[in-house]
Amino acid sequence: MLRFAPSPTGDMHIGNLRVAIINYIVAMQNHTNFIVRIEDTDKERNIEGKDAEILQILEKFSLPYSQLFYQSANLHIHQNLAIKLLDEDKAFVCTCTPDELEADRENAKQNGIAYRYSGKCANKTKEELAKIKKDNTPFVIRIKKPELDISFTDLIKGSFTMHPNEVDSFVILRNDSTPTYNFACSCDDMLTNIETIIRGEDHLSNTPKQIHIKKSLGYEFDTKYAHLPIILNNENKKMSKRDDASSVKWLLEQGFLPDAIINYLLLLGNKTPNEVFRLPDAISWFDLKNISKSPAKFDIDKLRFLNREHLKAMDNKKISKLFGFSDEAIGKLGKLYLEEASTLSELEPKIKAIFAPKNFDNEWAKEMKIIQDVLLDAPFIEDYDAFKQYIIDQTGLKGKSLFKPLRLLLTNAEHGPDLSEIYLQIKSYLLEVIS
Repeated sequence: MLRFAPSPTGDMHIGNLRVAIINYIVAMQNHTNFIVRIEDTDKERNIEGKDAEILQILEKFSLPYSQLFYQSANLHIHQNLAIKLLDEDKAFVCTCTPDELEADRENAKQNGIAYRYSGKCANKTKEELAKIKKDNTPFVIRIKKPELDISFTDLIKGSFTMHPNEVDSFVILRNDSTPTYNFACSCDDMLTNIETIIRGEDHLSNTPKQIHIKKSLGYEFDTKYAHLPIILNNENKKMSKRDDASSVKWLLEQGFLPDAIINYLLLLGNKTPNEVFRLPDAISWFDLKNISKSPAKFDIDKLRFLNREHLKAMDNKKISKLFGFSDEAIGKLGKLYLEEASTLSELEPKIKAIFAPKNFDNEWAKEMKIIQDVLLDAPFIEDYDAFKQYIIDQTGLKGKSLFKPLRLLLTNAEHGPDLSEIYLQIKSYLLEVIS
């Protein structure tokens, strides 16, 4: 079982999409289930509708899941497991106030040492606990720090060892009885028997805490871990919400194809047998061990190149339908513009211009009108050379006086692909084009 566990707190980041894609691939390779867990326990940060948006993106990228659940549905299980740790003396009630904790942090900072929880609440007596309950004193539940080092091997980054003080006695249940991220995540991974946890390297520091939680709960299943290197922007900084290209929604709005985005995200810091491929191809050869340990830099120009390649390989009729046509001709027409356009949003205005009312406010207006009048009464002509000769015979126009106004009349643009190739695709729509 593998899982993708997004939070509905904003637009899906390309790093999250890469995590989803790779989890899906590994699940398919291992003939196991790929599940989606919406991590919605942080109610203050949740944004209405973002969960649906996440699921729509997974559908658009052809990443079907076998099970979907919301983390908040397991609230009672999380609470019961926290109480289990309390009963087994593996966790404790902590009444430290935010001010006390902040003072401890400031003291650690002043002394130049890493902040660690003081442990002052770790050994409360039964009488003290009874008084907390009687007085209704706010409290959290902290798990006791491990007694031994915690070691694990990351499938990408190698071996790690964390000492007990580095893991510390951290909070697992807040004072409103909701679980913290690490506790809810650990419990749910345990409940669904996640075999391999693949996520971004920003979660690397969470791994020893989650291992500690599961061990404390008696979970003995050997979970594997793989932390994907971060994606950098042009300034060699982690891509953030300030980078438009970090948003999957933005990339789709710009006209990048899901196939091309998948292709690019799987290329990042990876060894692949081919540069251009689709998701089904990757399932046959993908290997986590081929992913670099180092961060990968996002290159929008590389994505544009891949998008052109995928557009070239795309079914002509499918492209036509994207522009509101049912035959193959408009798909073929769009492909003619791939030397100067890379995305659907760049192709769209070129196609629309051909079918838009023509602009006669230019130096070739007279010739355009002459050609238009001739073509309105012309028979259907299959061949471009015959089409061109018909216009010459009917108008007497030649050379620049023919081709400049003809291009403007047919395409609404002064430059573009060869007119002979354009004509082959628009001849059936000629009256619509020149009107």
